Amino acid sequence: METKQQSLSSEIELTADGSHTLFVPSMNEHYHSVNGAKTEAEHIYINYGLRESCASTLHVLEIGFGTGLNAFLTLIEAQKLQKKTIYTSLELYPLPLEKVQKLNYPDVIYPEFASLYYNLHRATWNEPCEITPDFSLLKVNIDFTHIPHPNESAKWSLGKSGNQFVSYDVVYFDAFAPEKQPEMWNQELFDAIYASMSHKGILTTYCAKGVIRRMLQSSGFTVERLPGPPGKREVLRAIKL
Repeated sequence: METKQQSLSSEIELTADGSHTLFVPSMNEHYHSVNGAKTEAEHIYINYGLRESCASTLHVLEIGFGTGLNAFLTLIEAQKLQKKTIYTSLELYPLPLEKVQKLNYPDVIYPEFASLYYNLHRATWNEPCEITPDFSLLKVNIDFTHIPHPNESAKWSLGKSGNQFVSYDVVYFDAFAPEKQPEMWNQELFDAIYASMSHKGILTTYCAKGVIRRMLQSSGFTVERLPGPPGKREVLRAIKL
């Protein structure tokens, strides 16, 4: 798969918990909550998603690699738990390394893992990369709205990597907001995610809009509203039962 050389023009901003986020002027949108980027990511994706999975080997799918914050926090959790984690992240607009190097996540989160954060970004796109013995990463440079259907010849498609078919235990749905990228939030895509997940697989997202909750339910998920991080009343967790 050929890597698309695309990026969104963005500005670095400091959030309330001291961690950075990016602001995209053309979309009038932030990558994370201004009330705390690290706090939001840990609350929604690590606490409500990753830590709730009982899978012995975790297969994680992330919609939106972005700054790599979710991947970095997941890598750290895998290190702590010594739990094998296979992480797949989909991103159409990879950040240039010079922008990544200005983000303060290694300094304010886990300085001892700084080199691993940069290794996540240096990892080759569209090829599986072992970051640590417990954490492997596949970054796929793709338009999520044009996900190829699984077939024998595709090197990667939703639920297939190389010659292996996989079922995702945890899904981080972290695309830009529905009002900014409505094409990312539709029934067909949620149906495809549901079909690619394992029994008792968990999907978490910051978006608690009723229309999103109903689409997830239509796909077959059992959906619950949970208390959100600072600045957000509720988030959603969807489980495939």
